[in-house]
Amino acid sequence: MGELIAGIWKRNGIEGVLAEGQLRRPPSVFRGWITTESDSPFKAEPGRYHLYVSLACPWAHRTLIMRNLKGLADLIDVSVVHWLMGEDGWTFDPGHGVIPDTVNGAGFLHEIYTISHPDCTSRVTVPVLWDKVHRRIVSNESADILRMFNSAFDGCGATAGDYYPEEHRDEIDAVNARVYATLNNGVYRSGFATTQAAYEEAVGEVFETLDWLEQRLAQQRYLVGGRLTEADIRLFTTLVRFDPVYHGHFKCNLRALVDYPALWAYTRDLFRDQAIRPTVDFQHIKSHYYASHPWLNPSRIVPVGPDCDFDFPSGRETL
Repeated sequence: MGELIAGIWKRNGIEGVLAEGQLRRPPSVFRGWITTESDSPFKAEPGRYHLYVSLACPWAHRTLIMRNLKGLADLIDVSVVHWLMGEDGWTFDPGHGVIPDTVNGAGFLHEIYTISHPDCTSRVTVPVLWDKVHRRIVSNESADILRMFNSAFDGCGATAGDYYPEEHRDEIDAVNARVYATLNNGVYRSGFATTQAAYEEAVGEVFETLDWLEQRLAQQRYLVGGRLTEADIRLFTTLVRFDPVYHGHFKCNLRALVDYPALWAYTRDLFRDQAIRPTVDFQHIKSHYYASHPWLNPSRIVPVGPDCDFDFPSGRETL
């Protein structure tokens, strides 16, 4: 069952408030903001910031996609943790796809939090955006990092493109809010539920949202405004994990993603984007979930399937 201390549920680096059998995440602690203002404590400058991510984590995955879309690879370097998250959390142990911490030389991600704030007691999560000048964490909130990457470096050589256009912000925010509550986080609420009632409530919301998205995307190529926006990025990182992980491991098995014609084609369409495809690593994704949650999968056996052909053309280009 994990450890429950003062109402906070902790298990293998996952932390949240456990109420009526449901996992409820506490908010991120570090919410600094990179700007172009000269007097900003976090000024946009090439080479100043470092991104710590997991290739398995959907929240961190968002930031990698935006980093690629905005051409920030030469402006913001990156470290990638090992896929296995044990009792000591994320590590930089050698392995496929791991990129060591070249900035602070840490062996564990929690060391980054301690370097930034020696008395820090917050949960240790990815992504982490690090300021090399002040040697501290700017942000560990993926939604904020997405917005910063979208525009803060436009004067420093970033690729043109606005994925949070002002004329569509209200609709993007509304879509994000529903998708986060009932799908991005809903699959976790299903997988980590500790009562039948909590599980059935969460999984019901997951599939209500998938049904809603199927209807929406049957008529249009993207979620909002006829163009790729951050709403698509935030949805994609859950959809690409759905059949390989959430369908079985988190018991979201009422239907598979491949049973939704529009959603399955939409996911393949985004996967084939040259900026998005390199950010997807199914070995990290599957190995992490099936081996890092022994209370859900005591054998830690990683299934060989499903055999999903994400390269198959989507046919959505005309929508």
